[in-house]
Amino acid sequence: MKSGDHDIKWLDDPKLGIAERLYVPLILSGLTTTFRHLVNSLRGRYVTVSYPEEEPQIDNPLIYRGVHRLNRDERGRVKCVACFMCATACPAHCIDIVASESPWPDRDKYPQSFVIDELRCIFCGMCEEACPVDAIELTSLYNLTGRSREEMVFDKEKLLSVFDRTKDQEPMQSTQPGEAV
Repeated sequence: MKSGDHDIKWLDDPKLGIAERLYVPLILSGLTTTFRHLVNSLRGRYVTVSYPEEEPQIDNPLIYRGVHRLNRDERGRVKCVACFMCATACPAHCIDIVASESPWPDRDKYPQSFVIDELRCIFCGMCEEACPVDAIELTSLYNLTGRSREEMVFDKEKLLSVFDRTKDQEPMQSTQPGEAV
């Protein structure tokens, strides 16, 4: 023993019984789970959707987190004020913003460039929660596909086009205190 090892307590491996050495309890547990799922599917408790022939129904689209969108204000301008709160709150560091002086008198900055790497995103919703002006939202669009990495990097124009496509189906959600969602 070394001089600092007197505080270490060494443990022996537990002795396994014959059933544990043969993995019998583990095999029986796995077969029980498989049988339970088989019975539930035969009773019709599980629903299988043949995607893409049938579109799956999202139970609650208000809590589903899919593709991002950048919202527009009532004048059709990007709502973002380039405060970098979303990029700061993002645990995956997938948001990149380049701010520029705003051409409009009602704000100081706007995003000259706003890019989200959807392949790095973990769809946690922290960007949406951190935004003070409700400029970024996660929609209920689930079929996010691309043939290359470049197609999965959403720039400002692509994010605004998602807003144009979803603004009628999913109106902007308000996260202000006291307002209904």
